[in-house]
Amino acid sequence: MSAPAHAPLPPGKAQVFLRRAASTLLLWTVVIAAMFSGNRVLSDGVCGLFITALALVGLLEFYGLAENCRLACFKFSGVVAGGLLMVGTFAHFQGWLGIHDTPARVNDFETGLLILFVLGLCVRQFLSKENFSGITAIAVTLFGLMYVPWLLNFIQKIFYFPGLNGDGKYYVLYFLLVTKFSDMGAYLLGSLIGKHKMIPRISPAKTWEGFAGAILVSTGGSLAFVHFFGAHMAGMNTLHALVLGVVLSIAAVIGDLIESLFKREAGAKDSGKLFPGIGGILDLLDSLLFNAPLMYLYLRHILTHP
Repeated sequence: MSAPAHAPLPPGKAQVFLRRAASTLLLWTVVIAAMFSGNRVLSDGVCGLFITALALVGLLEFYGLAENCRLACFKFSGVVAGGLLMVGTFAHFQGWLGIHDTPARVNDFETGLLILFVLGLCVRQFLSKENFSGITAIAVTLFGLMYVPWLLNFIQKIFYFPGLNGDGKYYVLYFLLVTKFSDMGAYLLGSLIGKHKMIPRISPAKTWEGFAGAILVSTGGSLAFVHFFGAHMAGMNTLHALVLGVVLSIAAVIGDLIESLFKREAGAKDSGKLFPGIGGILDLLDSLLFNAPLMYLYLRHILTHP
């Protein structure tokens, strides 16, 4: 008899980190290359399609986690609304919906869409013959829409931010790099000297030493980026780079922990299986979701505040 085949060993932390870093680098290299291509049609088209695809796949993964928790949701309605949100914002910035030269205009569009969405979910629940968990279904569906597409949509609002003469792409690149430097710093320092667990019931691998590494590496990356590209970033200086480095690194760690909380409750190791050995789109976006609106708000109310 032949010896029984042994199951392949799961990838180590270093392998998972390298795979995730490679996937993230590949994904965002595509959109960054398009942004800096100098061709507006290519830049706008690729970025719009890419962000919309990420938002919708991430939303489907979130609803999948909710279903693993046996929470009712209106998946189809949520995905349709997510698509309308992303495409509507893109159309707004292209000038297809009328006035588009103020940040408040697109915010009003989003607010109106969310109001109609909540009303639509209630009507959807009225017509449901099987789902008797109305509050749960409406709450989970709405939260999914806001957690993934709505938060990720701030990338478009940074990219098209008015008055920057097309330099919004530098802010997008800046917040992406600073966020990913946070991930790298947390992993590197946590792996080398991490001993004190942060919240082991949610993420056993996270340590306070890793948290310190996230802040140090992210802030260092922020200062370096502003040193080389600050001329393209309205209102940015060393002090703002220092503040944003700390704020974005902390928010990145919190965003990672929030997704870990959802996965642990759903009994899932990863949010999806799109990338074997790594996980899903949410596993790659988790630290970015809250940093996008923070970057936008800082840009709008501090860096470009009249």
